[in-house]
Order: sequence, then structure tokens, then C-alpha cells
Amino acid sequence: MASAIASSSLRKTSLVAHHTIQSYRLLRKSIGPEVKIGFVPTMGALHEGHLSLVKHARDNNDLVVASIFVNPTQFGDGEDLDNYPRQLQRDTELLTDMGVDHLFVPNKEIMYGSNHVTYVHPKGFDEIPEGVSRPGHFSGVATVVAKLFNIIQPTNAYFGKKDAAQCVLIQRMVEDLNFDIGINIMPTIREDDGLAMSSRNAHLKPDEREAASILYKSLTAAQFLHEASFAGQLPLPAQVFIETVRESLESEPMVSQIHYISIDSKNTMQPLEEVGTDGALISIACQIGSVRLIDNIIL
Repeated sequence: MASAIASSSLRKTSLVAHHTIQSYRLLRKSIGPEVKIGFVPTMGALHEGHLSLVKHARDNNDLVVASIFVNPTQFGDGEDLDNYPRQLQRDTELLTDMGVDHLFVPNKEIMYGSNHVTYVHPKGFDEIPEGVSRPGHFSGVATVVAKLFNIIQPTNAYFGKKDAAQCVLIQRMVEDLNFDIGINIMPTIREDDGLAMSSRNAHLKPDEREAASILYKSLTAAQFLHEASFAGQLPLPAQVFIETVRESLESEPMVSQIHYISIDSKNTMQPLEEVGTDGALISIACQIGSVRLIDNIIL
């Protein structure tokens, strides 16, 4: 009852944007400990996947806070930082319509001052395929999420399963660094043809967008193989799944490069030699046109 009363007194008729840490902290200090705060961190260019996270946060918390920050430390040399889609006005309108109460929208100088030297380096993540493909990426993710958690101080935080390694990393970091935050990993939201929703999809040309459905088709081919082995009752070598996915991806001429196909533990992201009853996480990254796309499926 107390939480509901607090919620009704704190809810705003329109979204309030905070451009500085000090602005948000003034708000945070005014909120009692009984108020549940749901947090959805984003880099903007919002789509239905992001909005589904917002809906879960809205349904399960008293206040909802979102953030929009294109984090430079998780982009490597030659990646698409400068071209990453930015549409703050539209994103703000979408978040307002979804009932978000507060939006934290800092710039680089706010998040990383001129004397910033402290980063989170998660052990082992640079050795997994996504880390090898994007050196320094996971340190950038861990650092910015830790900073956002310290600033926002949420009760719950919401992430999409499409970024599987990121989800494992954040769960690991929260446990290792003793953040008192509930981490909620929500299902990947897909287009009608199976393509995982992503802000980068906006860069696909029409023919590239049509070809991009091959990512999900390749993953479902591996899923069918797993089901044919009686859901792992007959263990199969991981290499069999890799070749199944590779064959499917290579059947699409517009796939110009396969960055990796990875068969890993669902809990640790460590590579598996075979897939049995415990299942696996299959992750892929490939290039279509100028766009690097990722996806995954859990067996």
C-alpha cells in the first residue's frame, strides 16, 4: 500500500529529462526506499524491443527511469560510433507515450570527465568470440553500466536477450560487485521474418533487409538439429551445429562475412565441445552490406 501511494504521488503527467548527474541525484534523494524504480538503459534509436523492456518496467515498478547515451567506450576503431542512429526527440516522445517518468540523457563530458581513469575490466570476456571480434567492447559495457547503476540506483534493471554475452556479463558484474539490483533479462523481440530488432537495422538497404532474415533461419536450423537429437538426449559435437549454421548463412549471397559462430554455455559463455541435455547458447555475428548484425538462440 505504501508503495502504491508513493507511486501515485511521484508519477508525473509528462516525462522529466535530466541532462546532468546532479539533476537526477536531487530527484533520487527525494524518493523513499519503499519506492520501486525500474531502469531501462539504452543508446537510443528506440524500437519495439526497447519499448517491450519499458513495458515490463512500467508493469512491475512504481517509477520508471530510462537513459539514452551512445557510449563511446564500447565502440572500437573503425566501428560505427559516428554513424550510430540518433533521434532524441522521437525517442523522448516514445518514452513519454510509454509512461516513463524520468529520462537520464547525459553527454560524453558528463559521463567521462577529462580526468576519468577508472574502468571495469571483466576477466575472460575479451576471449569469447564477441570480445575477440570487438576488443575492449565488454570493458566499455561493464564500465558504463556500473556508472549508470551508481547514478540511477534502481531497484530493477531490464535488458534484452539479443545481446546474450552482455546479459551474462551484467549478471556476473552485479553478483561480483554486490549491486543490490534485480536484473531482468527479457526475450528478444523479432520482426515478422524473425530478424531480431536492432537500432542498426535502420542502416540496411531494402535488399539487405530482406537478406538479413537468414540470421534467424540459420539459428532455427540448429534448433531443429537439436530437437532431432531428442533435445540433447543424443549429444552432438558443437562443430556439427557450427557447420549447420555456417551452411545456412553461406547460402545467402549478401552475407559478405561471418565474424563468428559460437556454441557456449548458457550460464558462463564458455565454449562447449558438445551439446547435450543442458543445451547451449548459439551466437552469431555476420556482415550484410555495411551493417554488422548479431543474434542468438538458446537450445
